[in-house]
Amino acid sequence: MGNDIKTWLYDILNAIMEIDSFLNDRPKDFINYQNDLRTKRAVERNIEIIGEALSRILRFDDGIVITNSRKIVDARNRIIHGYDSVSDDVIWGIVIRHLPVLQAEVQALLEE
Repeated sequence: MGNDIKTWLYDILNAIMEIDSFLNDRPKDFINYQNDLRTKRAVERNIEIIGEALSRILRFDDGIVITNSRKIVDARNRIIHGYDSVSDDVIWGIVIRHLPVLQAEVQALLEE
């Protein structure tokens, strides 16, 4: 695996850890998330970073398999280009369901 891909994988891992840090000081509750504009924007920004890094990885080496990578890239595009139609429900679903899987997969790829 090349250094570029490793760098992007670390960027993904760091963004996931940053999202976790925003949510660690209280229970992971959708209502709390939905009512905290700063946290929402910070989470969205990190999903943008994750989506861009995944997009670069997929362009560079389409042999790397990451679950739901296309959906996460699509979420990044929606946040950037369709900012007025970003759904808190969708973002929360990514945080709760997809990021833990992504984190495990990225860590496994980095250990190879």
